[in-house]
Amino acid sequence: MEVKAVPGQLVESRSGRDSGRKYLVMATAGGNYVYVADGIFRRVENPKKKNIKHLILHSRIAIQVAEKIKAGQRFTNQEIRRAIQDLLEQPEEQPF
Repeated sequence: MEVKAVPGQLVESRSGRDSGRKYLVMATAGGNYVYVADGIFRRVENPKKKNIKHLILHSRIAIQVAEKIKAGQRFTNQEIRRAIQDLLEQPEEQPF
């Protein structure tokens, strides 16, 4: 079973020196890799390439950021930080 991440999705680093850090997916990079940014250490201008196996995928998606990514519009690091903060304040939906 292949796990897919979508742009705008909240993810958490599971391994590496950034373990525990929350990111938003900026783009997929073919295969099992995605580009992630948090707007602080990994900015929109220089996203980090991460293997999906090293990420915890959350069910929450930042709709505004996802729409901007899909439309090819620019967004700021402040928008990324605010979107992550808003998603962390929401309760996670539990699967059945």
